[in-house]
Amino acid sequence: MAAADLQNPDCTAQPSLSGDRESQISDSGSTKGGWITFLFIAGALTGLTLAAGGWGANLIVYLIEEFNVKRIDAAQISNVVSGSTSLFPIVGAIAADCFFGSFSIIALCSCISLLGVVLLALTTLDFLRPQQCEHGSTLCKNPSKIQFAVLYSGIALAVIGLGGTRFTLATMGADQFDKPKHQGTFFNWYFFVFYVSAVISNTAIVYVEDNVSWTWGFGLTVVCNLIGLVIFLLGSRFYRHVKPQGSPFVDLARVFVAALRKRKVLLSLNSDDYYYCHKHQGSVKMVTGTTPTKSFRFLNRAALKTEGDNRADGLIAKPWRLCTVQQVVDLKTLIRIFPLWCTSIFLATPIGIQSSLTVLQALTMDRHLGPHFKIPAGSIFVIAFISTAISLTLIDRILCPLWKKLTNHSPTPLQRIGLGQILNALSMAVSALVESRRLRIAHAHHLQNQPAGPITPMLALWLFPQLALVGIGEAFHFPGQVSLYYQEFPTSLRSTSTAMISLLIAIAFYLSTAVIDLIRRTTKWLPDDLNNGRLDNVYWLLTVLGMLNFFGYLVCARMYKYKYTDEGHGTSNGSDQ
Repeated sequence: MAAADLQNPDCTAQPSLSGDRESQISDSGSTKGGWITFLFIAGALTGLTLAAGGWGANLIVYLIEEFNVKRIDAAQISNVVSGSTSLFPIVGAIAADCFFGSFSIIALCSCISLLGVVLLALTTLDFLRPQQCEHGSTLCKNPSKIQFAVLYSGIALAVIGLGGTRFTLATMGADQFDKPKHQGTFFNWYFFVFYVSAVISNTAIVYVEDNVSWTWGFGLTVVCNLIGLVIFLLGSRFYRHVKPQGSPFVDLARVFVAALRKRKVLLSLNSDDYYYCHKHQGSVKMVTGTTPTKSFRFLNRAALKTEGDNRADGLIAKPWRLCTVQQVVDLKTLIRIFPLWCTSIFLATPIGIQSSLTVLQALTMDRHLGPHFKIPAGSIFVIAFISTAISLTLIDRILCPLWKKLTNHSPTPLQRIGLGQILNALSMAVSALVESRRLRIAHAHHLQNQPAGPITPMLALWLFPQLALVGIGEAFHFPGQVSLYYQEFPTSLRSTSTAMISLLIAIAFYLSTAVIDLIRRTTKWLPDDLNNGRLDNVYWLLTVLGMLNFFGYLVCARMYKYKYTDEGHGTSNGSDQ
């Protein structure tokens, strides 16, 4: 229902604030945007992703071989770094939405990232890293405080820079288009570029680090980051800039406070008793929305007009006692989507655990492809990226058109996420089977309890199927989550909506660190030498948790009502939102 049909008599019709963000776009930039901006955004994404993958993908190996860190500890550090990389986007998104705009945040964080990778490149110099020794030897020395300080400072700056660009860049790119169909296509190509870039960085740059030198490899990350920053700035005159609207979280807090203050007021069935308009500095704007819905009815009191809430000129007299219906609807949307968001945390946690432990598995396996080439352990997870990139193309060009032909509508974001949940659980089961086989071979050759960490005579190619399944699953659930949150979140929280993906990934990586630590404390499954442990049991545990999470997701998805239809119109799929 359009709010124009339910106007408050004190208001006059003004441009809508719903749908896309046209009302927030500056007049000078209203004719900009479109697909030409994708060239610059894709170029920036490529450069920044190459830089991030160059140092991030091989971080575990770098810590083990160059800084004498124990293997499980290196995996734990990597998980914390990955979690932090995914945590900072929510900070960058809030800053972009509320204060500075996406362009300024991306430019600033790209510079911070550049400074970080420069410091990491400096750690490859002899005086900034400990003396090399054989892993596991008692003669290995720990890094000095200065060496650790430079290393962690570089990682911290690189993490902050990367976190502030990746998802804000996605939101800024989607803002260049008006139609949901074009936005959906953009997200598909955005993640295609991202995964292709990740493949290149996880293979080419990691190969240079392992076979040429760490100095050259980290030097390439500096060059890539600089190129990405320059490309992004070159496109500034083509971008459509969205004005920051101030903090929307204050408005959401007002809804809670106003509802609590009116908790004893009886709800009304008359739509005229609710406040729909927002007047600011003499202007009146219509906030498009619906009548107060049945779900979370307690919050409807925040928009219920009572004596003393309005001044004589129609302005709100007590902003912490009266809110607009649209503000109430926005808060309800966040509450309704929260359970789905929580299930995605437990979807990403097994992936976080697998990503680090797979590298440790690869270090114990035969990684040769022919007599002259050896797969870098840090590159092993690239199979998931390749799988995702290929799957994204097949889904966009084959599966989605076929699905629409058979069902008369495209697969919904919830359906895509559900398929990803199933494939993720299947990947954990395959991981458990592969690790069981590796352990049998290691025990058959009596490779346990040997300090040098001997190589199991089993090809690392056995790790490819589980990684391919993870990649296919990500091609379904990752774009599905971005599309769902971008479509369903309040307009004022668009940057925050895509960053919510990053936030759940951050929580998942921190949770994966906690899970690994708990397993190490309560079982003997994860010793420093995997040949003495039971990593297969860890994967079986993740399989069971993944299936339980999937069933929980089904319940949440079943109850969820879309805010928009598949065509992107602002109509509801259900009467009770």
